[in-house]
Amino acid sequence: MKGNQMRKAALLSVAAAALACGSLAVSAQATEGYFMPGYSAPQKAMAGAGVANPEDAMALATNPAGIVAVGEEFEMGVSLFTPDRKYTATGPGFVAPGGMNSGSVASRNKFFLVPGMAYNQPIDDHSSWGVAMYANGGMNTDYPAVANASCPTGYSGVFCGGKTGVNLNQMFVSVGYAWQSGKLSLGIAPTVVLQMFSANGLALFGMYGLSSDPANLSDRGISYSYGGGLRAGAIWAVTPDLRLAVSGSTPMWMTKFTKYKGLFAGGGSFDIPASVTAGVAWDASSDLTLMLDYKHIFYGGVESVSNSPENADFFGKDDGPGFGWEDVDVISFGTAFKLTPDCTLRAGYAHNNNPIDQDDVTMNILAPGVVTDHFSAGLSHRLGEHSILDFAAMYVPSHSVSGIEMTPMGPNPYRTIKLSMSETDFTIGYRYQF
Repeated sequence: MKGNQMRKAALLSVAAAALACGSLAVSAQATEGYFMPGYSAPQKAMAGAGVANPEDAMALATNPAGIVAVGEEFEMGVSLFTPDRKYTATGPGFVAPGGMNSGSVASRNKFFLVPGMAYNQPIDDHSSWGVAMYANGGMNTDYPAVANASCPTGYSGVFCGGKTGVNLNQMFVSVGYAWQSGKLSLGIAPTVVLQMFSANGLALFGMYGLSSDPANLSDRGISYSYGGGLRAGAIWAVTPDLRLAVSGSTPMWMTKFTKYKGLFAGGGSFDIPASVTAGVAWDASSDLTLMLDYKHIFYGGVESVSNSPENADFFGKDDGPGFGWEDVDVISFGTAFKLTPDCTLRAGYAHNNNPIDQDDVTMNILAPGVVTDHFSAGLSHRLGEHSILDFAAMYVPSHSVSGIEMTPMGPNPYRTIKLSMSETDFTIGYRYQF
């Protein structure tokens, strides 16, 4: 017993130190809009499916009811995330290259490390508690100060403000409790969130009088936001082989990005949208489990994300321009096959609608979250009585949205903008079962 407790303490200490360092370097990503299709290697290997089939301690991040079925377990992992973001501009207009010039501009910084960890412990035969730290998602773009024929003399960049882009990081800490009675499991997980945001290259919007607070519009360094909300879920074992589940999250109500109150609607407001997921898991045999999930993400409930870029009010006002994002619906399919007692193979596919309309492409050069399909696979290999190694790979093929728009950001009425994005993600995880 004493040796087991020492191993547990050592694991948790190393994990806390690693995550504390890693969380400072997390750069956000764009997948289901900007939500993640899973937070651990087993979840990502099935493209995020499995809300009704908890397999690891990170189930707390998707359905808190699942942790009562996990047992005592510690896990940690890291993903290497590689997005490829670019846009192409053709015809006359304002956005770089500008004027009658045409061409493509690619975002830099294509490699990001995303850590996560979770710990789960049974309280008795019918209840458990757990804690999880993870990155939910977000957005990063970094365009160089490319030549722009439409800029005033001495200016360059996508929007004539030099190097241009945004960086949004979101770190979550959830503490959960789950209770089982008969065939029904219920769980709840209060969650706190830290957001970090920065924006560059947008200062000319203030010079043209488009912002309610030009001094807090762009190039202000990192701004921090704090807040939280609640996630809850349920799992019903209809039969020994069939499980139904539902899980949902309130919005994460956040303090404002004060350094960017002249950019985001509501004076710097940037809450994290609510979501709801329903799913089914069927044990087709003793070795094969099939899963189907449906998720809805309420981007329309966050004005700074959903307001149209064509809104006539100033940036930073309650009805000021946003990104024009619509709600996202996600369908995920997953399968887990036990090849041997020590090896489980997984695969998945997920499809979501694109949240960006063709009329809103100019503003979304900063946030081109247009991808719609996720293909994934992975495996788990037991190393011994206590240890499991998990691997996952995800491929997100390129998807594009094109449009011609006139926005309050400057004269761009006849320029066609094409946004394109693709992604790959490789995750490795380690689980220790006590």
